[in-house]
Amino acid sequence: MSLKVLIVDDDFINRKLIQALLKRHTNLVSEVLEADNGSEALKVLKEHPDINLILLDILMPILDGKEFLKIFRSDPENSRVPVIVLSTDDTQKSIVLDLGAEDFIIKPIGEEELIDRIRYWTQAD
Repeated sequence: MSLKVLIVDDDFINRKLIQALLKRHTNLVSEVLEADNGSEALKVLKEHPDINLILLDILMPILDGKEFLKIFRSDPENSRVPVIVLSTDDTQKSIVLDLGAEDFIIKPIGEEELIDRIRYWTQAD
């Protein structure tokens, strides 16, 4: 299985680091899309309904990760897409899991941990 992944983070450098990490795993990830806030992410998802996984930051301008999750999970069609939250604020973990995120990883992100979690939630080889 080759995944189409959406990275949602307002920090350009974070997006590029995660993208570079994912591109080292071409057997797992075929395409990486980016959005710098939750509102932009919703637009990307409308244009690319075949996204397999979302990597989501919490603290972002315009539409933050928590509000994005509320909107995204309000559509039952989106229940098939796993969301892994990436954040420096571990006090938000139970909140985002209650809002429908599948997992929570503390930044800075370790490559092995991220790839293992992606494989787990997407059942990809």
